[in-house]
Amino acid sequence: MATYLDRILLRHREVAAADTRPLDDLAQRASAMPPTRPFVASIQAAVEAGELAVISEIKRRSPSKGALNIELDPAEMAAAYALGGASAMSVLTDEEFFGGSVADLRAARAAASLPVLRKDFTVCRHDVCDARLMGADCVLLIAAALSAEELRDLHQLADEIGIAVLVEVHDEPELESALGANASLIGVNQRDLVTFQVDHDRAVRMAAVIPDHVTKVAESGVRGGQDARALQDAGYHAVLVGETLVTAADPAAALRDLRGV
Repeated sequence: MATYLDRILLRHREVAAADTRPLDDLAQRASAMPPTRPFVASIQAAVEAGELAVISEIKRRSPSKGALNIELDPAEMAAAYALGGASAMSVLTDEEFFGGSVADLRAARAAASLPVLRKDFTVCRHDVCDARLMGADCVLLIAAALSAEELRDLHQLADEIGIAVLVEVHDEPELESALGANASLIGVNQRDLVTFQVDHDRAVRMAAVIPDHVTKVAESGVRGGQDARALQDAGYHAVLVGETLVTAADPAAALRDLRGV
């Protein structure tokens, strides 16, 4: 049975196959961009202060939940996230399936000083360069979406052009691929790609096998402070939270609850 990830990846790989832009030119332009904001260092600063870092997400809708906050203003959300003490932001740029855009990322980044993750389905070298060119400070690589060779290649390119990488995994084999790509920032997605159900036990299990030198991020299904603190106790340095924040009446207050302050 095809998962929603399969359908999304099929579309993104179709688009990538039709992209004829010269890669060397894109990489040169990406390398010449101003320095990124310190994504990992921002997370570590929260950890050193004894806190759980929060990567707050700007997401209008999702394939599994439908509309979340279609009419959100990315600049207003970014300002609220900064006010609530987020360590970083994640912005969906996939238009067809999530209702996001590059414009959302640029508006959010202009409205706050937080480092920004481009949350999208990166399938080729052009995508990595595009993330840097649009102003993202970190790019997402999903292990389930890439071969081990692709993951290594795209991570290496990101390192070369100066953009941080968050590698998302679901299980131990994907973790091995991430470590084989020299990933030092790894996210564990608690949501099952087939059933869409959130599995908190998965996050706890995976935290125990991720090496200590890696910055650990728990993704999906973080509903509030109780979930966040359980993940912190399991060994996570950060949580990436979208639905809970974009549907909250007061995103800054919801963020403070996640942080336990």
